[in-house]
Amino acid sequence: MSKTLHVPEALADRLAAEAARRGLSADQLGAELLAAGLSVDDPLEAFIGSIHSGRGDLARRHREIRAELTEGLAARDL
Repeated sequence: MSKTLHVPEALADRLAAEAARRGLSADQLGAELLAAGLSVDDPLEAFIGSIHSGRGDLARRHREIRAELTEGLAARDL
């Protein structure tokens, strides 16, 4: 199927530059980006795992770390 998508010129230029960098056509990259954007049901899902806290012990010490960061306040007090 073929559709026409009208985008601002600056965005089209960025798409063309990124497509060239990846060795793809602008159409191919546009289709990939569109598919990736539409496949996420929860917008926050895309961010899961995308940030590194720098804490290697977070899973093991999560209660202690939370207490340290909140000075011992209970969740209902925050």
